[in-house]
Amino acid sequence: MTRPWLQPGRVFLFFNRTDKERCKLTETRVTQNELLDDLEYRGLIYQVTDREGLADKLNNGRVVLYCGFDPTADSLHIGSLLPILCLRRFQLAGHRSIALVGGGTGLIGDPSGRSTERSLNTAETVAGWTESLKRQLSRFLDFDSKDNPAQLVSNYDWLASLDAISFLRDVGKYFTVNYMLAKDSVDSRLANGISYTEFSYMILQAYDFHKLHRDHGCTLQLGGSDQWGNITAGLDLIGKMGGGDAYGITMPLVTKSDGKKFGKSESGAIWLDRSKTSAYQFYQFWINTDDQDVVKFLKYFTFLSRERIAELETELNERPEKRVAQRELAREVTRIVHGQEAVESAENITQALFSGDVTSLSEAELVEALQDMPTTVLPDEPETGLIDLLVAAKAAPSRRQAKQDIESGAVYVNGERMSGIDAAIRSEQRLHGRYVVLRRGKKNYYLVKFE
Repeated sequence: MTRPWLQPGRVFLFFNRTDKERCKLTETRVTQNELLDDLEYRGLIYQVTDREGLADKLNNGRVVLYCGFDPTADSLHIGSLLPILCLRRFQLAGHRSIALVGGGTGLIGDPSGRSTERSLNTAETVAGWTESLKRQLSRFLDFDSKDNPAQLVSNYDWLASLDAISFLRDVGKYFTVNYMLAKDSVDSRLANGISYTEFSYMILQAYDFHKLHRDHGCTLQLGGSDQWGNITAGLDLIGKMGGGDAYGITMPLVTKSDGKKFGKSESGAIWLDRSKTSAYQFYQFWINTDDQDVVKFLKYFTFLSRERIAELETELNERPEKRVAQRELAREVTRIVHGQEAVESAENITQALFSGDVTSLSEAELVEALQDMPTTVLPDEPETGLIDLLVAAKAAPSRRQAKQDIESGAVYVNGERMSGIDAAIRSEQRLHGRYVVLRRGKKNYYLVKFE
């Protein structure tokens, strides 16, 4: 079988179109015929092995596709959200999506996009993370659909049973060292060294594609732009071990206009697990999107129609100070990841902190809103002097400064401005019976918890 992406002189196809003259989508769900066009409009196709062949395949029936997610932690972060949502887009268009969790390859480590060797985790740790990722992926893909259910697999199920001799004889023989050294994921590591373990990762991922192609009729693999070498290795292996149609798509590396790494905040990575990144923190990450990035992210991470995105782009250009596009981006992505209740809670917290009135927040919302703020635990006393409270919470460096701040009107307790230096905070004034929220100035919050 001819491999066009391996032929000398062939140019890879890159698609990042935003052609507004194309037929407009009136719904978030697109048909099979519109899917590739919609992905191109959204800038979601960075490389494709055979655009025309894939278009024909997508337009003439249901395609089975997959994307892999290695368990390198107990949660995925928003860097994985793009491929997850792409799987969802294919499922909504009527194709069969397979989410592969790398229970086997997670024991090895993918060298792609890294300059150093990964730390190897124990089998028990990887198995636990694999189960966590399975649960997480079920929030995005419909595995219970009667007409077109997505499928969840772990490559541990077939990689763990392979014996070294058979694997080297039956699979390894199709990969020359020269071929593997030419791949970017390997070539970029040669200067600093790469272990045989990570060097072999490419073959394992290629075998995954072959296995899914043979057993499930999977003909398309999705991946990030750093997965191009692994994907094309899989296509080549399929051709040598029986042949058949197979294609690959890579998505672009998500970048921010300010040069900062996408998916990072001041408090660290933005996770899809609410216990690691609260819904409020998640919402705030998106609402703080730069004007130069917001339209791109609306296309990447939401299912909004072209018409709605065009309206938001116009609003952004004409009234950028309103941040309407950012608010809709934050609402949509938070709803997709955490649900509508999380959106309402995040907006409630945002409004409370903006106004300074935190008394309307539930206990859970209060803790979530202030979890990154300095927190002080004090013994449960009937009352505590305001000056003592400010010093104990480190809201003021000294009693003298605390007095000055109170006299200048810069101190608020539970949203109420304080004016008396002799004031004391009684137990009945605490929120939910145990919390006092101190604010010094406009944005400096401190949480005091009495136990």
